[in-house]
Order: sequence, then structure tokens, then C-alpha cells
Amino acid sequence: MSLVCLCIVSANAQTVDIGKLPTINTIGTAEIQVVPDTATLSFSIMKKDKSVTVAKKQNDETIAKVTALARRFNINATDVKTDYIRVAEVTRRVKVKNSEDDYETVFDGYSVTRNLVVRLTDIGKFETFLTALLEAGVYNVANVTFSSSELRKYKDQARAMAIRAAKEKAEAIAREIGQSIGKAVSIEEENLDENRSGSLNSNSNTLVLDDEYSAGTVSVGTITVKAQVDVRFLLN
Repeated sequence: MSLVCLCIVSANAQTVDIGKLPTINTIGTAEIQVVPDTATLSFSIMKKDKSVTVAKKQNDETIAKVTALARRFNINATDVKTDYIRVAEVTRRVKVKNSEDDYETVFDGYSVTRNLVVRLTDIGKFETFLTALLEAGVYNVANVTFSSSELRKYKDQARAMAIRAAKEKAEAIAREIGQSIGKAVSIEEENLDENRSGSLNSNSNTLVLDDEYSAGTVSVGTITVKAQVDVRFLLN
């Protein structure tokens, strides 16, 4: 019985060259504005002193303040990442006495630096946490990145919207020439993340703080989740 079925399938199998059939290609795009629920703060703590021991002690004290601050805001220990301590000799250029244009490099102490990354999953506490961080002596905040923990869900929604847009576009074009579309024969998704902007992209919004920052001046805003598909339909 199985041999008969195999023969029937083999006899009725046909190879269709899609390239010879009339088709229509359309590109569908979609964007979803999402309110972020996570903030990631990247910053460094740098202390300088003539004594490397004093500089390290000051750095350790600030690190301890940040750690205590994280506990006070109920931030999980796994959401606080610290880098290795970097120690460097600091120099400065000074003008040589009794000269007009001569300068020399002199020893100016040691710097002890450690980078930290804190992930805040309660976005409602962002402003108060950032203010408390600055009050604890952290001034070198490199950037703040807002993102969504449900990015996959929103990407799926945006992709579905993009496919619907491509289909509607193909139907509208075919309708104008008195035809209709058939099944899709190919679907390609564009990876928009590879060309995303540093300040606003498909999954995060990065903010660089400057010296003019003050409490209450940072707007969390929204992030944009994008999708784009290239769909090829049969043309009836």
C-alpha cells in the first residue's frame, strides 16, 4: 500500500519555476512606540591623590555608597556590575621657571578608577536614583540607556504589522490593474538593528548626561521598535 502511494505522489509531483510566474514584490514597514521599563546606567568612579593608598580608599568608600544605595532601591546584586580597579600615574605640564615657552611634565599623583553598570528595573525610581547617585559622589555618568524587557513581544507585533502592510500594499497595486494576488512565495525580513542609531534605535534610547543636568530634567520618553519585510506574492 505504501508503495502505491509513493508512486502516485511521484507521478503527480511537478517542479514549478517561480521565476517564470507573474509576481509582485512589496515592502512593508511598521513602527511601535513603547514606553521603556528598564534603565541601565553606566558610570565611573575616579579618585585622585598624591598617595595611591588614599586614592584607593576614597574610591572604595564611594563604591560602598553606591552598593548601599542599590540595596536601598531594592536593586538585585546581579544588576550591579563592577569592573576591575585601574590605577594610573597622573602628570601635568607646568611652565619652567624663568622661561617663556618651556614646559615640563611633573608628577601629580595617582588616579584610581572603577567602572560600574547598574540596571534599574523599576523605571519609576529612575529620577530619584540618579539624583541619589550624584549626591553619593558619582559625577562621571557616561550614559543612561532606556529599554524594554518585553522587546521580543513588541518585535513580533511590529513584524506582523509589517507583513499586513506589505499584503495590503500588494492588494491595492494589483487591484488598480484589475488583478489580485495569490500566495506569498518568499518573505525576507530586514535586520534593522544592524543600522540602528546610537541615540534612538529599535530597542533602546540612550541619553548622555552633561554638566547641566539637574533633578527632574531627564525625560524617559519612548523607544521605537521597527520591522521591515520584503514579500513576493503570486499575481493572478
